[in-house]
Parts: sequence; C-alpha cells; structure tokens
Amino acid sequence: MSLSRRDLVKSPLVLAGASAIGAGVATKVLAQSGSASPGEVIGLWPHPPAGATHPDMAEVIEQTSTSPGYSSRRTKGVLKPYMIALPAARPNGSAMLIIPGGSFEWNYFDHEGYHIADVLNRAGITCFVLIYRLARDGWTDPAAVGPADAQRAMRVIRANAPRFHLDPERVGVMGFSAGGFLTTTLATRHSTPFYKPVDATDQLSARPLLTAPIYPVQSVDPAYAYGGVAPSLFGGRPTAAQIREWSPDLNVTPAAAPTFLVHAEDDNAVPVANTVRLRDAMVAAKITVETHLFARGGHGFGVGPGAADGLWLPLFVNFARQEKLFV
Repeated sequence: MSLSRRDLVKSPLVLAGASAIGAGVATKVLAQSGSASPGEVIGLWPHPPAGATHPDMAEVIEQTSTSPGYSSRRTKGVLKPYMIALPAARPNGSAMLIIPGGSFEWNYFDHEGYHIADVLNRAGITCFVLIYRLARDGWTDPAAVGPADAQRAMRVIRANAPRFHLDPERVGVMGFSAGGFLTTTLATRHSTPFYKPVDATDQLSARPLLTAPIYPVQSVDPAYAYGGVAPSLFGGRPTAAQIREWSPDLNVTPAAAPTFLVHAEDDNAVPVANTVRLRDAMVAAKITVETHLFARGGHGFGVGPGAADGLWLPLFVNFARQEKLFV
C-alpha cells in the first residue's frame, strides 16, 4: 500500500512544528502556491457567515510533510471562507473548483489543492482551491456549512468568469475525502437552498458541468460510512431522516451532474462502498459516470509519485475533455 500523505501527520516532529496564525497572515501564505502564478484570494461572502460557536477562533496552518522539497500543508479555524484562484497560463475557458479533504477538521490544501491545480493548469483549466468552513470547528448547523460554501463558490466563480476569461457554463468541481462529500452534494443537490441568498451572485446556478469525487465520504449510513462523518456533521449517530437527507447516493436524480469517481480498494479510512454505491445510483438514474477502483493506494493519496497517485489524474483530464469541459 502506498503511504498516505496524511500518514505523515502522525509524526511528533510534524506536530511539534504546528503554528497558529491570524487569518490575514494565513491567506497571504496560502496565496503563495509555488506555481507559475501566485494566486489571488477571493472571499466567498460579503460578510462573515453567522453561526460560529467559537467566533474568536484563529486560522491555523500546519506543515505535515517530512519529505524535503514536498509541501503538504493543512489549515483550520476558518471563519471567513475563501478561494485561491490559480489561472492557467493558456486558459481554454474552463474552470475547476477544487475542494480539499481533511476529516471535516482540516483543509489539506497542497496535495489535494495546489498540486492538483498545477496539473490541471497545464491542460488549460483555471482552478480555484476552496478553503471552506469545517464542521468540526463548531457551527450551529455543521452539516450545511461546507455545502453552503461549495454552492457559493460555484456562483462566485461564475460571477467572476469575465475577468478570468471563463465560459461560466464550463465549471466543474473536484473534491477529496471530506471534500468529496461537498462535491457529491453539489453533484446531487446543487439546487437545494443551503443558505439564504445574500446578493445578486446567488441568482447564478451552482450546478457543476461535471464532478470528480476522489475517495469521497458520501454516505452517512453507518453500514457504509466513514466513522467520523456522523459525529462531525450531527454530533452523534445519524437518524433515519439524516441518513436520507445527507447521503448523496440517496439523492441522485436526472438533474445530477456527470461524475468521475476514484477510490482504492485498500482504503482503510473511507470504505470503497461509498464510491460503489454512488456509482450504482448514478447508473440507475442514467447519469454519465466513470469509475476507477485501484487495488492499492490507501487513503489521502491526492496526486504524487505513488501507484494510484500518478494514474488517475490523466484519466480525469480525458473524461473532462469527453464531457466538453474543454476541447
């Protein structure tokens, strides 16, 4: 099994290097992506969202990598969610919203964000890495804060399409692990009102042209779910009503977006049944779906030099071309 990037965070050496910094400093650090373009911080909301149970929390950034020359940072304590815009050097008019994972407790914005954007940029795709509110940070409605930020992010990208030279119709979304929960929710419930409109941007559609949930958390049914999902979203075991409402595989309709799925059979964090169940529901609803199950890869592999890591992203680029994200 290839080493998960998140396995590195178990090292006491890594955790000893953690530092808490203010949100202003955090956004400045996050904007330095290491790519050809430095990135631009775009706030999601005109005013900070209400509902934080710890309104004085500060944004925290940790470096979790112990490999020289390889960065794998994560952040939490997000009171004011935002995106980092990473334009392609030769844009083709398409865009992808990239949603990092992190067990609803962190945003792993390098290996499930910037590193992904570097590859997609080379295909002409402008990318937006989402730093979203985290259920475990403490919110009065923890299940809805991530989906609300994801919906708002799609609309903000479309509102900014002219200045980034984008076709507002050609915007997709890719998410990892807990970010896959936001992605699959966008795929299946893009029209559900997770928040009250705040300005004219909210008149725009949140439906993605296509979605790519990568080793996604998507079912909240304890029979199949990642063990941390219900405590994170509901504070305990889910009710039957919560399972029905918050499991994307139970909310697939003909309006769902075409979907590209990736999972490793040896994932010991998020059961591969999450992907299989969503795939089956998509097929039953006659939604275009492409599924790749790798024998090895573990969980949290993102993109890098490992087995599954180096294979799946070119497959996605091919899928995106077939689905007319770009030509």
